[in-house]
Amino acid sequence: MNITIKEIAKRANVSIATVSRALNNLDNVRPETKDSILSIAEKLNYIPNVGARNLVMQKTNIIGFVLPEIQGEFYTEIIRGIDEYVYNAGYHMIVASSHSQRSIVESLVNFMKRSFVDGVILMAPSINERVKEIITGSTVPVVVISGKSEVDIVDTVSIDNFQGAYSIVNFLIKNYGHTKIAIIKGPSTNNDSLERYEGYAAALTDNKIKINENWVVEGDFTLRGGEIACSRLMTLLERPDAIFASNDMMALGCYKVINSLGYSVPKDIGVVGFDHILFSDVVLPRLTTVHVPKSELGQEAARLLLERLDGGRDKEPEHVKVSTGIIIGESCNNLNDYNHKPRYQPINQSINQL
Repeated sequence: MNITIKEIAKRANVSIATVSRALNNLDNVRPETKDSILSIAEKLNYIPNVGARNLVMQKTNIIGFVLPEIQGEFYTEIIRGIDEYVYNAGYHMIVASSHSQRSIVESLVNFMKRSFVDGVILMAPSINERVKEIITGSTVPVVVISGKSEVDIVDTVSIDNFQGAYSIVNFLIKNYGHTKIAIIKGPSTNNDSLERYEGYAAALTDNKIKINENWVVEGDFTLRGGEIACSRLMTLLERPDAIFASNDMMALGCYKVINSLGYSVPKDIGVVGFDHILFSDVVLPRLTTVHVPKSELGQEAARLLLERLDGGRDKEPEHVKVSTGIIIGESCNNLNDYNHKPRYQPINQSINQL
């Protein structure tokens, strides 16, 4: 038999409203009365009807997470960070994937107007005006994970992309002696990509190295995108001696192309990446890359959201930058150690042959 608060009220000789207040830990119940009610509830093995309680309190203990795509280790780690944090606080998470600005809008509308969620974490490569309107006009708290703090009215969490890219390019120059460094950028509409390029350019400029526009190639953060971009670099008569791929998947695409052309990493050309995904540690040679604490990124977003939900709705928006670090592998030769002479030979192989 399911025990109800009516039965508890009868045994405690109090009203149903008093039992409800005691079970929800509200202050307007005398301590001795609350202790008696809780004791009776425990003896009766009372299990609260969470759905009914949430309807009364207008709270669901559910948060929504909208992200570009669910597949891939990068997003999986962020999801894990959010889920662990909110679960420990008594919340649950619903995840929705979006693949375009239009579906971001649809996902936000579904969460905010058609679903019972207490708050939303939005991860988006860029924020258009329609998304800004929804976020700024929402009564549901929103935290944005993005490359830039484009929406100042809400809390944001971002990777310090500039610092990470600057550090690894500067490391190649100062520690390894590289001066001919190419970059495979991410999509031009992606804030993470733009900031990583800015870090790359600043590191070259600060070291008085002129940017060679032939060595600046756009990719799309995918393995295939890395292959295509790397093949363009490898067909140049004057090739770079190192490639900075703006994420690890494109760096792995570089490995594939370089090996297929009969060259090797790092003997003929060095490769570095960004993100520090699992594959970067198991590929041979192990990839030198920028470590992004992906789980921490999710935890910070969850922390900001739960602070909003826990009575902090009127505080000023907080903008958190998560720092990065360098993981040193074996994918780059130290040109300071010896007279590095890569095999510069014209390569006449089409992309379709790769």
